[in-house]
Amino acid sequence: MTAHLREISLYPIKGCRGLSLRSAVLAPTGLAIESEGAAEVGDREWVVVDEGGEFLSQREHPRMALIETKLTTTHLRLKAPGMLLLEVPLASEGDVLEVQVWNDRVTAVTQGEVADTWVSRFLGVPARLMRFDPEARRYSNARCTAPHVAPYKFADAFAVLVTNQASLDDLNRRLAAAGAAPATMTRFRPNLVLEGLAAYEEDYIRTLRIGDVTLRAVKRCARCTVPGVDPETGIESNVIPDLLATYRRTDDGVMFGVNAIAVDGAGSELRAGAPVEIELDL
Repeated sequence: MTAHLREISLYPIKGCRGLSLRSAVLAPTGLAIESEGAAEVGDREWVVVDEGGEFLSQREHPRMALIETKLTTTHLRLKAPGMLLLEVPLASEGDVLEVQVWNDRVTAVTQGEVADTWVSRFLGVPARLMRFDPEARRYSNARCTAPHVAPYKFADAFAVLVTNQASLDDLNRRLAAAGAAPATMTRFRPNLVLEGLAAYEEDYIRTLRIGDVTLRAVKRCARCTVPGVDPETGIESNVIPDLLATYRRTDDGVMFGVNAIAVDGAGSELRAGAPVEIELDL
């Protein structure tokens, strides 16, 4: 069956606002865009950590949703309410330290005292901005990805998150019936949004082929409280998580979207609007 690629998004900093793109390159670690004089900048390339090196997220710090990100050919730019613009050079070098992302200890590169002070001041807690060490390797759980080896950076568990516009439309009908405001797809932080499937048909995807790119769906995405954070205000509410739980709960959690890994086509370009050939596992 054929669907279409409605939206492409990349999230430079784990937990912060993402970028809506017309096109992106598929790297083995997920989506990426090219930068000048440096390696490709990938999805979840940076992470904010506390004093002990533990990653911070919107689960505990919903104000992270207000940190806007932008990539130029030479810098990562950050904006947030009440803060001056921060520019972090892509070519900068720092110290290599270990950080903790869930159960993984991963090496990452410091981004300087100015960046650390900026994120600490905005979040109101001591924090550091760290970039994925280009020498580091982090792999998704082989029980889900075998026989493929699936590298990724600071995402939660897998390289690519795929959602379905029809599923969001169904959620919004349910929200309207409950007298609640509609949700945008940004609450779910996907990399790829599909159009042309029935609601929740993404649950059954086996493979997606987009031009020269082949992605394999490996696990439905269990949701935490982050979809309850309004990406425009940084205010958290239980309305959306609680509603999803009434009809999308499984033994593994409350599901929305599907995780995927790159199987073929690394280095190829993905463009919004492209046809997507989908094989279902029914």
